[in-house]
Amino acid sequence: MFKLFKTALLVLFVGLSAGLASAQDALLKPFVLASRGTGDLGEKVESTKKALTEQGFTVLGSYSPYAGATVIAVTNDELRTTAAKSQHGGFGAAQRVAVTKAKDEVQVSYTNPVYMANAYRMNGELKETAAKLQAALGRIEEFGAKGLTATQLRKYHYTFGMEYFDEPNEFASYGSYEEALKAVEAGLASGKFGVTKVYRVDVAGKKETLFGVAMKNPSDKHMDDAYIMSEIDFRDVKSTAHLPYDLLVSDNKVYAQYARFRIAISFPDLSMMGANSFMNIMKSPEAIRKALALTSGGKEDAR
Repeated sequence: MFKLFKTALLVLFVGLSAGLASAQDALLKPFVLASRGTGDLGEKVESTKKALTEQGFTVLGSYSPYAGATVIAVTNDELRTTAAKSQHGGFGAAQRVAVTKAKDEVQVSYTNPVYMANAYRMNGELKETAAKLQAALGRIEEFGAKGLTATQLRKYHYTFGMEYFDEPNEFASYGSYEEALKAVEAGLASGKFGVTKVYRVDVAGKKETLFGVAMKNPSDKHMDDAYIMSEIDFRDVKSTAHLPYDLLVSDNKVYAQYARFRIAISFPDLSMMGANSFMNIMKSPEAIRKALALTSGGKEDAR
């Protein structure tokens, strides 16, 4: 009898272990395609916002980075509280929803919360948020990469010598959290360096605030949202929800993910060289860094 009991326990343990390993090894992709079909872009944007609100999301802001595309930033209680539980978790305090006109169809897509939670090393996988986005908008498939496991995402970098999540740019340091916020708000309001505010979300119970920022500068196309996406977002299903870029105020300092991480985490399968490759936007990481540094009140060479 005891032998049978031990055997049953062993079978149960092996089964549970296999199930856990299977969950950990599941391939995650950066975006979710919610719907696609004919329709009017403007009407779809409004109906999307309404559906999100009905599922308990707060719409933080929206913008059109280029013709035929609108990005909507949202948050909820799970996003704001989970963001507070890890270092720089504020980068995951919002999710991005895109409505894009692609040829003859309108596509609605959004960032995959579970993918982003692991990429940003958050203490939680935002599964409730994922379920609510699906309930609000639908879910056809995940897309944007062959896929990475949660383990791979939590230690991701594009290739040797490239930055990890825990190696962000640090642009400026101020006397307090409030001073840092004031400086960033002023820099975004001026738009002097081609960077303007799309949204702001405050992390729950922590001195941390995430800004979504639009980037457009006629004198430097390399930091321009439209230019970058025209080079790398070339597939039939569009990855518009990569935008907008982010600035994070944490305590008295201002950070951003370095572009070689921030862009690569949305486009991990993009080739290094050739047509529609990272080589085509080789100057963009530094152009973005300089624009964000100066907007934050830092020096041009701030890293």
